[in-house]
Amino acid sequence: MTDGWGRLDDRAVDWLDRLLTRDTTSRLSNLPVAELIAEECRSLGIAVQLCPDATGRKANLVATLPAADGCTDGGVALSGHMDTVPVDGQVWSSDPYRPQIREGRLYARGAADMKGFLALVTAALPRFAAARLSEPVHLAFTFDEELAARGAVRMTGDLAALGVRPRVCIVGEPTSMRVITGHKSVTIVRIDVRGRAAHSSLPATGCNAVEYAARMCTAFRAITDGWREHGPYDPDYGVPYSTGGIMTIEGGTARNIVPERCRVVLEFRTVPTLDPADVVTRLRAEAADLTRAMQAEQAGTGVEVVVEDSVPALSAAADSPATLAAIAYGGIPSDEHVTYGTDGGAFHAAGIETVICGPGDIAQAHGADEYVDIAQLEACQDFLATMLDRLSVAD
Repeated sequence: MTDGWGRLDDRAVDWLDRLLTRDTTSRLSNLPVAELIAEECRSLGIAVQLCPDATGRKANLVATLPAADGCTDGGVALSGHMDTVPVDGQVWSSDPYRPQIREGRLYARGAADMKGFLALVTAALPRFAAARLSEPVHLAFTFDEELAARGAVRMTGDLAALGVRPRVCIVGEPTSMRVITGHKSVTIVRIDVRGRAAHSSLPATGCNAVEYAARMCTAFRAITDGWREHGPYDPDYGVPYSTGGIMTIEGGTARNIVPERCRVVLEFRTVPTLDPADVVTRLRAEAADLTRAMQAEQAGTGVEVVVEDSVPALSAAADSPATLAAIAYGGIPSDEHVTYGTDGGAFHAAGIETVICGPGDIAQAHGADEYVDIAQLEACQDFLATMLDRLSVAD
């Protein structure tokens, strides 16, 4: 075993190297990782299915290890995403796709978020495959989690189509091995404003799309200010209210042309008691009012609100089966909720009891020199060993 890897076994080290050296940035295919893990499952006699998206360039992975009596219904699902965020524009101290150990930390893109978890689960598969399990264990590995959990939304359908109905799901996002029972929703909205171009010296003959887009931005800011000032509040979150902001805005063609087009992309994250659909309804009502004002200036103009992506909130009870299972396997009890979204929201919305518990800290994800502490990987390895012990039955 290479120095610096602590108590991690050789298979864990090997799988960390295999997964972290493959670039599965969301804009690329995740198949280099999905096919590698699927091949390992097949070699162990584990039933595995790759469920491709419409392009065939990406796929979810579903695998099932049956209980000792052959049952595949119920059981525990372990879930993680195979994609990562890009490294574009980031200055790294080392090659982000050549894992390095420095001072008790493993550095690489995806080390924390979340190939470390995937590697440890894959490394443990031979032991799970050789055991007599009291209930089945499923793998539910997704694509495009970094693109608003698109793969997880498909995954719930994939599981249903395959007849896989986990009793509980543990998503191995980086939580420092704390058992997290809640996170906010995430909604991405695109606003398209159609105006009418005109010479800037004759503004009344046109309709300024940028100005009306600005009014939509101002209206959205009033909504988010209202959340901060009036709630609803949830004290379990570090930021106890819903949040939102304008992320990008593009419009206009030249400084002497009344802008004909403008596009705004905004994002908002709501606490579980606030329905994201209600927020979209408010935005569309504002868009309808502005459309009437625009059409009073020029026909054929208007504002359109499009929901591009949506990640449901996660809200599990402190005594839910998933919470109790994760704690029993060694996860650290916690009453904290997190502000970032995960695949767990989609599983929860599909009726699968779900919590988040995995190695590493989200603070180390997405930036340059992403890392995970070796001690965190050791703790996750122990978690999986305890899980196997608790699910094993005597011969």
